[in-house]
Amino acid sequence: MRFVVTGVIASTLILLVGYSSDRSATPKPANKPAAEGPPVLWREPADIAARDLYYGPGGKSHEPRTELTFLSEDTTGASPKFEAVDQEGIHWKVKLGIEAKPETAASRLVWAAGYFANEDYFVREVHVQNLPHLHRGGRYVSAGGLVHDVRLKRHSPSEHKLGIWSWANNPFASTREWNALRVLMALINNWDLKDVNNAVYQTKGDNPEQHYLVSDLGASLGTTNLNRALKGDLHSYEQSKWINTVAQDRIDFNVPGPPSGTYFFAMPIFVQRMDLVWIGRGIPRADAAWLGQLLGRLSSGQIRDAFRASGYSDNEVERFSRVVERRIDELKRL
Repeated sequence: MRFVVTGVIASTLILLVGYSSDRSATPKPANKPAAEGPPVLWREPADIAARDLYYGPGGKSHEPRTELTFLSEDTTGASPKFEAVDQEGIHWKVKLGIEAKPETAASRLVWAAGYFANEDYFVREVHVQNLPHLHRGGRYVSAGGLVHDVRLKRHSPSEHKLGIWSWANNPFASTREWNALRVLMALINNWDLKDVNNAVYQTKGDNPEQHYLVSDLGASLGTTNLNRALKGDLHSYEQSKWINTVAQDRIDFNVPGPPSGTYFFAMPIFVQRMDLVWIGRGIPRADAAWLGQLLGRLSSGQIRDAFRASGYSDNEVERFSRVVERRIDELKRL
């Protein structure tokens, strides 16, 4: 009986390795939303050296107010969230928990490189009227509807979400910009690269476009693989190995990393996570170096502003920033 079980486990591992080693060869079904205008993934950040990474893509003018009114709770995903509206009628998604800080910082680094990012703001305290008892995240709420240490994502009236996009099948696959986005996800240790965390937004106006972005960056700046407790964890980020191998023309990153062996007995999770590993593998070395040159135009002050805006202490700001700067230098030397 022991030999039968051993054989089954070995066969399963072989199948999983074959299944996960080259997802580009067996792409997922394309997501084809009905939309107007061209699809856009990246736009040249000609002003990169002047970009304000403290306020991010929304700028100071879109900074949230500290008075909101509760609309509805969102029970999807790993983090507690709810929808709210401010006095000007702008809708916000309020995210509570450990993803609030890393997602805010990551959104600024992604935007700095020329990719689209949500207008995220970290707020230490916001008053929410009509706030009911939340099913999740109650420990971040105090008397009188005060909610602490949250990320507020602004819903822009000039766009609406069309759906999600797939890493394996999209209009940009194999382009330099798509490859560099994969590198950028490795640079910030974003291990949660499920397709559902990507979004396509339709912009309105005289020149409509479809904006493709990684819309959930909450698993960034911690460990390289599945660990929900180590998102935005400074020690894990500092100690992590983010590059596996560098060949003459290709580079393999360790993000997203494979799941630990403990997940083998949670087979759906194990398979799902193995299915993501290819995203960080086999990236053209020249495309990784291109991203390094691009991010190398950021000043040390800009990088630190991204972390200052995210509620980190002065010590954390400095140490997170040093890791980012070191990784950018590694890319530049490729």
